[in-house]
Amino acid sequence: MDAPSVKSILYQLLKGTLYCHERRIMHRDLKPSNLLVNETADQIKIADFGLARTMGLPLKTYTHEVVTLWYRAPEVLLGSKIYSTAIDVWSIGAIFYELAHKKPLFVGDSEIGQIFKIFRTLGSPTDETWQNYGSLPEMKMTFPKWKVNKEENIRKLCKNFDETAIDLLTQMIHLEPSRRISVKQAL
Repeated sequence: MDAPSVKSILYQLLKGTLYCHERRIMHRDLKPSNLLVNETADQIKIADFGLARTMGLPLKTYTHEVVTLWYRAPEVLLGSKIYSTAIDVWSIGAIFYELAHKKPLFVGDSEIGQIFKIFRTLGSPTDETWQNYGSLPEMKMTFPKWKVNKEENIRKLCKNFDETAIDLLTQMIHLEPSRRISVKQAL
């Protein structure tokens, strides 16, 4: 897609997701096939709320078997049962990349394969990059340790992006959910 179309669809996706989040609803399955696009590709609608859940404080526990693998946030891949709207933001970041590059951002064939693809690009978590990551049920300290230049890797991936787009994507796919940009901030 050309840049203005990507920008328009991303804006609409963010607006629709903000509408949900302001009403305390997590979609939990954002992916390209759950976006309905009109014939001229200038208007979208978010579809398939089958996995959507309401949220409140304190945060409830949820299943980690949500979101199609390629759009699943790392905290969900690592078995967290307590998560927030940040999982939708991760998915939107993956969709954003795919719209501009015509291919998915992280393509794993299993949960472990998916998390390894993410770590190879963004680096394995450390106490500085993700507080308490070691307490996640599926996080194994025996996982390979990838030390990478995250910014350089994202720049290599994002050939079609200008500086603003790279910055936005980087904030959407932060490993630690609490450091991910909110939908409102992204708008």
